[in-house]
Amino acid sequence: MPTPKSYVLPLAAIACTACALAAGYAYAAGWFTPDRLTPQRITNSFTANAGEHPGFRRNHAKGVCVIGYFEGNGQGSRYSSATVFGQVRTPVVGRFAVPGGNPSVADTSSPVRSLALQFTSANGEQWRTGMNNTPIFIVNTPQAFYESLQAARPDPATGKPDGARLQAFFKAHPETAPFRQWLKANPPSSSFINSTFYSINAFKLVDGSGRIQLARWSVTPDAAYDQLPPGVTAPNALQDELIARLQNGTARWHLQLQLAQAGDQVNDATVAWPADRPVVDAGVLTLERAAAQDDGPCRDINFDPTILPSGIKVSDDPLLAARSGAYDSSFNLRAREQAALHAK
Repeated sequence: MPTPKSYVLPLAAIACTACALAAGYAYAAGWFTPDRLTPQRITNSFTANAGEHPGFRRNHAKGVCVIGYFEGNGQGSRYSSATVFGQVRTPVVGRFAVPGGNPSVADTSSPVRSLALQFTSANGEQWRTGMNNTPIFIVNTPQAFYESLQAARPDPATGKPDGARLQAFFKAHPETAPFRQWLKANPPSSSFINSTFYSINAFKLVDGSGRIQLARWSVTPDAAYDQLPPGVTAPNALQDELIARLQNGTARWHLQLQLAQAGDQVNDATVAWPADRPVVDAGVLTLERAAAQDDGPCRDINFDPTILPSGIKVSDDPLLAARSGAYDSSFNLRAREQAALHAK
């Protein structure tokens, strides 16, 4: 089983401040209900489902760092004043990962995969985004997400979720049907490199005059889709393939902005927008190399999707407040755990 290196996270000094800010944001967004659904309850649920793995992220515990850059083509500047959308090259640090809190899980254990990115502009502003290879999410509220984690908790006798409990959850939450149907109709690809990744949530693009355009974004690969063949069971199959590919060249994706129109569900991540919505190709993401997460440049990054540059703002999607709070809770937990490991 992998173990994290003994180190103190450089960002630990500001962890408490960040936690307070995230908690304030979640409170303002109405996340803290009378039943006290807190970020800690979300992260504790991931731990209950996957077991104790000190020093690792509570979700997406298994991953690999990637390093590259984004070259904007200026097209995104029509809708956002963010520097990254200009005709400039912006350094990027990212992380491919698979879901769950077990850092030893096989790469192909789930059809869902993620790509998190941090763009750092020359003016010091950062844009962090966490994307999945599904265009929609399974639920549309923090409470429903918490309930999904409870429903998926493994039965101690079998080590697997209870089928009847899952079916009861799906029946109580019909909004999960589009996500489940999408997974059934879209088998996972054979590689991280030929996967498309989506922001899931909508965000506000703000141009220089203050005009707001709601949008979702995705990164679509140059590499052609190829379905994951049956029988791939090597625990690190996707990571190993990624590392080998980047050792022999780069991998590219186009950053595309899908623009919402009147009537689109901009605050419901379970609803896909019509396929005829305008799409703006804003530039090319190029990944040049990979690095192990134990000591790679993505290790200390909290990929909170509400950390945004000027020109991009959060929407009113309630999941964004929940994601921010849970990511921050996870970051603070592993910061403390790493400090404890270092002290031994």
